[in-house]
Amino acid sequence: MQTRVAVIAIIVEKDSAVEKLNAVLHEYGNFIIGRMGIPYRARGVNIISVALDAPQDSISALSGKLGNIDGISVKTAYSSILSEN
Repeated sequence: MQTRVAVIAIIVEKDSAVEKLNAVLHEYGNFIIGRMGIPYRARGVNIISVALDAPQDSISALSGKLGNIDGISVKTAYSSILSEN
């Protein structure tokens, strides 16, 4: 299976979205290398970055599922390096 490294940047604007967000991330947990969250209290948002090593289809599916959650903004950055796992 061919995989690539990617980072998904997530901005959580509504606290009501957190439960759905965590459920989706848990679903893709076997691909997650690490996760960092920063609460930005001055603006009332949370900023999360999720590093992945996963097949392209799984990265796209995760990003799409997260983007469909109300109150969340998502952007994905992909590495150009592919590996066989």
